[in-house]
Amino acid sequence: MSEESWKEHVAGLSGLLNELSCRLEGEEVEPDVAFGKWHDLTVDLRDKKGAIYLIGNGASASMASHMAADLAKNAHLHTEVFSDLSLITAISNDMGYENVFVEPLRRRARAGDMLIAISSSGDSRNVLEAVALANELELTVVTLSAMGADNKLRQAGTIDFYIAAETYSFAETGHAAILHHFMDMVQA
Repeated sequence: MSEESWKEHVAGLSGLLNELSCRLEGEEVEPDVAFGKWHDLTVDLRDKKGAIYLIGNGASASMASHMAADLAKNAHLHTEVFSDLSLITAISNDMGYENVFVEPLRRRARAGDMLIAISSSGDSRNVLEAVALANELELTVVTLSAMGADNKLRQAGTIDFYIAAETYSFAETGHAAILHHFMDMVQA
């Protein structure tokens, strides 16, 4: 059991969030600039009746699903997650798990839609494959990653958010904070 106190834990998370690294089209920017651009792109997407797709594995999948519901209910956005068990198992069995997000995205996404890709490691193959396709299809891609500063996801989006967290607890909690801040900005 960790000897870290609650206040030390919160201070550690706060420090990581205060040092949030944000990139806009590959250039390092202040968090408020990145969030502002994300907000503007989302409002434009809502006006055009576009879709936001959210993907992730494990806890990141749970966050994607949670945020899809919040964005649909509170921000009046069309959202989709690919969490149907039959869809996941059919694609995984027939085409490989690396295609679990690519295949439905290929069939549903249109240029101008948005993909929010969440991965603590930033190196999940299925997430990276979906991001590559989204970029090819001309979607706005927003990434949330952590762990290694050189992870592949951190360099793949239109807007990239990176937390220098070394544990899943800090990575996942930080990503939830980022997503909730975004939600608060775009709610209708």
